[in-house]
Amino acid sequence: MRRVGRVGTLLVALLLAAGAASASAAVSDKVVSTQWLAEHLDDPNVRIIEVSVNPGVYERGHIPGAVNYVWHTDLVEPYVRDIVSPERFEALARAAGINNDTTVVFYGDNSNWFAAWGAWVFNYYGVKDVRLLDGGRAKWEAEGRELTVRQPSHPPGNFTIEKTNPHLRVFLSDVLEVVTTGADVDILDIRSPAEYEGRIFAPEGVQELSIRAGHIPGAVNVPWNLAVNEDGTFKSVEELRELYASVGIDGSRPIIVYCRIGERSSHSWFVLSQILGYEVAQYDGSWTEWGNAVGVPITNLAGTVWGAR
Repeated sequence: MRRVGRVGTLLVALLLAAGAASASAAVSDKVVSTQWLAEHLDDPNVRIIEVSVNPGVYERGHIPGAVNYVWHTDLVEPYVRDIVSPERFEALARAAGINNDTTVVFYGDNSNWFAAWGAWVFNYYGVKDVRLLDGGRAKWEAEGRELTVRQPSHPPGNFTIEKTNPHLRVFLSDVLEVVTTGADVDILDIRSPAEYEGRIFAPEGVQELSIRAGHIPGAVNVPWNLAVNEDGTFKSVEELRELYASVGIDGSRPIIVYCRIGERSSHSWFVLSQILGYEVAQYDGSWTEWGNAVGVPITNLAGTVWGAR
């Protein structure tokens, strides 16, 4: 997988894209309601993809026609810790019956974290119409809508990558240069306040994968879940703008988002870029990379460093 060459080039691309994006226009067609999806289950130009994290969820019942993607095998290259290769991505999309003009709708459990991860990967590879089901699997089930255990059978698609969008992704060296040079870029940590402050290493029940706790210097904190209502649906555009503006993020500068492994920050990436229209890149290496990297600074508000609790 080719990475972005020079951070200077990357930041220029981000700044130009930010100038082209309208900070006042919401990309509302990137979110679909449960009613919309129910009415399009038989639409041949719509393909539905479930990306859930809990084992067996899809097999116990899924939205009719939905294809199952396993996030840690289908959407990544595990041996090199990278997103799925272009060749495997094309094969994955075609097997799901996806063409270049297909509308792809993602949904999943755990508040659409990994569904948003899938949407980010699809956007990276230039899929033109990628949407997210508002409220995800939980809302669909709460409304008593149809589920099936039947495996879908779609005609093979012919999707071909026409271009990628490398400006949607940044690497450790890119973020480090932003930190050390004070580049005109906002960094957003979307983890819990306890993770951000360094009081804990990871959410409760999650295996600890970093030897340092804290956050990237200069990053501000807006936990991902503040962007959704109690039922998991997105808050209004006005509420979302106010939420991020409260920490100085208003879309006037490029934004980098990160979390622990990239799944929660995918949700915030979707909110900021696909709903608010801001220019956002994801640092998917996130804290499991940054917190373990040699020679990389951290900010810790709780004095918890080197694995000490």
